Amino acid sequence: MQIHNLSDTPSILNTFMSELRDKTVQKDSMRFRRNIERIGEIMGYELSKSLQFNPHTIATPLGSSETVLHQKDIVLCSILRAGVPLHNGLLNYFDAAENAFISAYRQHKHNPESFEIVVEYLACPSLEGKTLILADPMLATGQSMVATYEALKPFGTPKEIHLVSVIGAQEGVDYVSKAFGADVKLWIAAIDDNLNEKGYIIPGLGDAGDLAFGNKLQH
Repeated sequence: MQIHNLSDTPSILNTFMSELRDKTVQKDSMRFRRNIERIGEIMGYELSKSLQFNPHTIATPLGSSETVLHQKDIVLCSILRAGVPLHNGLLNYFDAAENAFISAYRQHKHNPESFEIVVEYLACPSLEGKTLILADPMLATGQSMVATYEALKPFGTPKEIHLVSVIGAQEGVDYVSKAFGADVKLWIAAIDDNLNEKGYIIPGLGDAGDLAFGNKLQH
């Protein structure tokens, strides 16, 4: 897998990331959502540089202009609910994309420190021969990303796959690296070293879904 860690190069992304992590700034859920959305926009721009572009002629009021445009064959898929702001940021740049949504959550049956990933809802167009962008803001263990892609397989084989995350743990990055092929690209804003005993990224930022949309009852 090809890993593009945007934090390797200092940029305005650092500002948005620092606010996402700051427990004081996190109290403003609207700002939290907007920062994830802005990171999605940056990810979309960087990701776009790797897409296929074809020559195109634009008719202007005074003549014609030659340019190159990317093929409009993108499907954006986000993992509910934390993935919604990230999805919106990507969609701001890939506004002609088709969209898919999937629910994937941790189900704790007997031990609060162990869980399995449960997929319950899925809406998806055909993926056959298209560019799939799979977005999940937190790449902790990597199990949600892999389970989501397994659920998408009946919808066709994409010509290329891009994974987009805001923060990942090295363990999760390693897990998806083994699960996906060498041609798959991971776009990520930061990679932290560790997971705690509950599978949360350390130092991370907490629960992205709760911070964006409010606390939820546990299953």
